[in-house]
Order: sequence, then structure tokens, then C-alpha cells
Amino acid sequence: MQNLVPRERIEQRILLIRGQKVILDRDLANMYGVSVKALKQAVRRNVDRFPEDFMFVLDKQEFMNWRSQFVTSNVDRMGLRYPPMAFTEQGVAMLSSVLKNKRAVRVNIEIMRAFVKLRMILSTHVELARKIEEMERKYDVQFKVVFDAIRELMAPPEKSNRRIGFRAEP
Repeated sequence: MQNLVPRERIEQRILLIRGQKVILDRDLANMYGVSVKALKQAVRRNVDRFPEDFMFVLDKQEFMNWRSQFVTSNVDRMGLRYPPMAFTEQGVAMLSSVLKNKRAVRVNIEIMRAFVKLRMILSTHVELARKIEEMERKYDVQFKVVFDAIRELMAPPEKSNRRIGFRAEP
């Protein structure tokens, strides 16, 4: 069976908000082939199935931060008027029970696989860091430089605040 949504596309939609890995309602609706309005209605009709650890609505500051990342046309503003719902892995799984759509169920399977893959990658990273610490304790100071270099390679790259473009000198 061919994937309806490529796993890479799903992985790009997983965000970290409030320390949780989530996917926003508009991204899920797009993948499921339903409107954002229909998805939100299904959730509201079954609100008891979505406790805070399954789904939450972005607060005003989170919404403004998220919204400022997009340059939108007037046509798309309709979708950005209200703060989006953010669904955790469990919330995404629960969506398959409230959306009466075969595509939603099949896409949900791929989303669950993407969450599992992400969890495996993160746990491997943590395990690697633990092993390096053990090795560092085991070996003498000669290897400190090597361990420091490995830690630098493991750290996420820092973003540059350097402006891009042409600057006219006065």
C-alpha cells in the first residue's frame, strides 16, 4: 500500500510546543483531506475525548509567535483568525476515532509511525550522550579534547543573526 502522505512531510509538521511534540489542526486537516472547520467541529463534538495532554489550543503568545512565522495573503487570513489546536501523539490517535473518514485512518497510521521514528531518534541521541559521558569518566584527560569535539558535533547549530542582502554604505 502506497503512503498517502510521505513520512518526511509528516515529520516536518511535528512541532515542539510547551515541551510536547504536536501537530497543528490545519496540518492534520490538510493531510486527512478535510477542512479545518470540519476537524475542529469533530473535536468539539467529542471534547471529552481530548484532555489537555491530548490536545490544547495555543495561547495568545504562542499563537502570535506561530502566526508571525508566516507571510500570508488575505485569502489565507481566514485560517489564521483563531488560535490553532495542537494535537499530541495521543490526540492524533484519538482523532481517528472521531473522524469518519477512511483516509484519516490510513494517514493516522503514517503519523503514528512518524512519531515512533522521532522518539527512536531522540532516545538514540540520549543514549549516545550517556555512553560518551561514561567513556569520558573511564579515560584520562588526554581524550578530553576528543570528547569536547564530539559534544560540539552533537549540539544543534546556532542560528546566525547575520542579515542577508546588499547594504548601501552612506
